[in-house]
Amino acid sequence: MSKVKNEAKIKNPLIKAVREQLEHRALWLYLLCDEAGKRGLEWEDFGSAAVKRCGLSQGAGLVKKGNTDSLVGLKKTLFTKPAQWVFEMDIIKSTDDELNINFHYCPLVKAWQKAGCTDEEIAKLCDIAMCGDRGIGECYGSVLDLPQSIAKGDPICELRYHKK
Repeated sequence: MSKVKNEAKIKNPLIKAVREQLEHRALWLYLLCDEAGKRGLEWEDFGSAAVKRCGLSQGAGLVKKGNTDSLVGLKKTLFTKPAQWVFEMDIIKSTDDELNINFHYCPLVKAWQKAGCTDEEIAKLCDIAMCGDRGIGECYGSVLDLPQSIAKGDPICELRYHKK
């Protein structure tokens, strides 16, 4: 029996459609890792670096768009109201040097659940996916901590960005 609990409360059709797009991307990640594993590669050996490169690219664009490396700027450019609905987020704290967000739902985890991934695979895929968020944080001169994760069976994901 899976320990991962991940059920959406917001049922809006538009939010659901956006979630389905995110699920599709998460399925790509799983299938790429699965195929790599069949060829003898460890998922983390290539997935983490590739996803971090994506995060660094996205983060550089967000810094440029917001014209700031303040974590308030990150909240305004990435964690917008629509994103908050999709992931059922609560912004806990937002200052120039600290950004704390709780996610109550994850469409990526939902995609991996639908694909039949084990709890161990879901946790591993989440670790890889979070490399993108870490790359984004790096562009803001910050570090990302993840004290809790839905993918690991916790009730929420706690994203905690803080300046180095």
